[in-house]
Amino acid sequence: MRKLTQWFLFSAVLLASPAFAEMKIAVLNYQMALLESDAAKRYAVDAEKKFGPQLNKLKSLEDDAKRIQDRLVKDGEKLSTAERERLELEFKQKARDFQFQSKELNEAKAVADRDMLKQLKPKLDKAVEEIISKGNFDLVIERGAVVDVKPQYDITRQVIERMNQMR
Repeated sequence: MRKLTQWFLFSAVLLASPAFAEMKIAVLNYQMALLESDAAKRYAVDAEKKFGPQLNKLKSLEDDAKRIQDRLVKDGEKLSTAERERLELEFKQKARDFQFQSKELNEAKAVADRDMLKQLKPKLDKAVEEIISKGNFDLVIERGAVVDVKPQYDITRQVIERMNQMR
């Protein structure tokens, strides 16, 4: 029975080979097409400007907490009980502030990222459709599903260029 199944599969492949050979196939890295577009690059610069101050504030909180922790480890035994308790309390407060502000920043960045994606996805989809139609491709495979591909079969750059041309 197993040999019959193998023979059937082998026969099916041989019969399908001419039709498969005539197919026009392309590969697309959808995520790269989105992230490498001019609009996405502009968004990244704008996001850096918008969220940069919050990120710097978080870095400062982290540095302060690290400095306090280092002092507690290094001088902990030499400090008075009151001073050690004050530093431990200050460390805990900085850690709480860091967690709270980090969560706020992550949520704000996620909202901004979703908004950007909502704006860019229709343009990307339209660019993909145009390139597929123009190239008369029968099958387009996501790059992540492919082990290796020759550059002439990858339409990602074409999609990025087309997307950058759109207004």
